[in-house]
Amino acid sequence: MSLISSVLGNRRSNVFDPFSLDIWDPFQGFPFSTAMSNPTGSAGAEASTFAAARIDWKETPEAHVFKADVPGLKKEEVKVEVEDGRILQISWERSKEQEEKNDKWHRVERSSGKFLRRFRLPENAKLDQIKAAMENGVLTVTVPKEKVKKPEVKAIDISG
Repeated sequence: MSLISSVLGNRRSNVFDPFSLDIWDPFQGFPFSTAMSNPTGSAGAEASTFAAARIDWKETPEAHVFKADVPGLKKEEVKVEVEDGRILQISWERSKEQEEKNDKWHRVERSSGKFLRRFRLPENAKLDQIKAAMENGVLTVTVPKEKVKKPEVKAIDISG
């Protein structure tokens, strides 16, 4: 047990408690913040929500498709913008729940804070036809692509 407590930094933990937050964080003390190194909800944890939110970007023959999980957000709380010509910007803000004096919180795990991601769109993106939709907590942004004109190939006879 002393080996485990020395690895965990002499913190008390219960390995049988599935909700225990006393987990060793190998990145604790580094200049960037992780959800584990700052679980108390301070400003550092809010900054970590920028890194925690993930967006998928796939390219199909017809379009570039971006997908982000945004559970619990309304479409009015999410912004999709194109700035500086070819920069797709996706942002939202989730506020903390209002605390009442009579409330007794046992656990606060849902993140709050601002989120912002930018993507440089390729030259073949049709910027005037971008569409965004939200369904079942998933934001989907579709950026159609211009059709690439295939070069015309002409066979040349070889004499000789």
